[in-house]
Amino acid sequence: MKNKFEEIEVNIGSLGVCEIILNRPDKHNAMNRRMIDELEEAGQYLAQLDSARVVFLQANGTTFCAGGDLNWMKDQEKKSKEGKLVEARALAKMLATMNTLPMPLISIVSGSAFGGGLGLISVSDTVIASQKSKFGLTETRLGLIPATIGPFVIKKLGESFGRNVFFSGKIFDANSAYKMGLVHYICEDKKEIDLLKSQEIDNILKCSPEAIKKSKELLKNLTGEKAESFFELTTNILANSWDSTEGKQGIQAFFEKRPAPWVKKGENNG
Repeated sequence: MKNKFEEIEVNIGSLGVCEIILNRPDKHNAMNRRMIDELEEAGQYLAQLDSARVVFLQANGTTFCAGGDLNWMKDQEKKSKEGKLVEARALAKMLATMNTLPMPLISIVSGSAFGGGLGLISVSDTVIASQKSKFGLTETRLGLIPATIGPFVIKKLGESFGRNVFFSGKIFDANSAYKMGLVHYICEDKKEIDLLKSQEIDNILKCSPEAIKKSKELLKNLTGEKAESFFELTTNILANSWDSTEGKQGIQAFFEKRPAPWVKKGENNG
């Protein structure tokens, strides 16, 4: 497969070791519609590629993924409700495609993962993170809701840890992410990450591809209601939050580099 993409890179090795690399480092790898569509296309292609054995999701630059591109979100203000739903559904569909890949999906996180970046991590089977990585569902700071990614995040974290981070907007470190089950391995440096990556490849290549595929399908059936069943609910919530007064105010405040109107200075928040 020739890399024809603009916002991502796709590499396919001779042993079936594949890489999807987020490639908007100047934008902190924030997801716009083009990146979402390219991730969807790459996922669909790899899902049908018999020679693909494992997929690594990683990023160029110092940030794994800052979430949704706020310019893309701001553009939703001009669209009708149906137009907003089209955009929200594209994000939901891409996450579902990544979630149901028939081979292992392993995220390599060096740097921060916020919002939709956390969604990408949540649809991964294994997550290897650097010690310096930071995480957060920061949508509520902008007057938005982590709606479309919500089913995947809660499926990964469970309700207890979900209650702790889902709506607080707080930033947490790699050790906290490990305790939540969001991250499986924490590495001190790139050398350690590369070693773990090699070990994961070695383990997976010893397994039957069909057995892995069937095991992934079984796991999703055993763990209850599928995240995809909430799409109609969550895409409507996301579209409505883009159109809400607070959503518009929060995005505008970000671009104007000022606090949102609900942020009050006081004794506890400086």
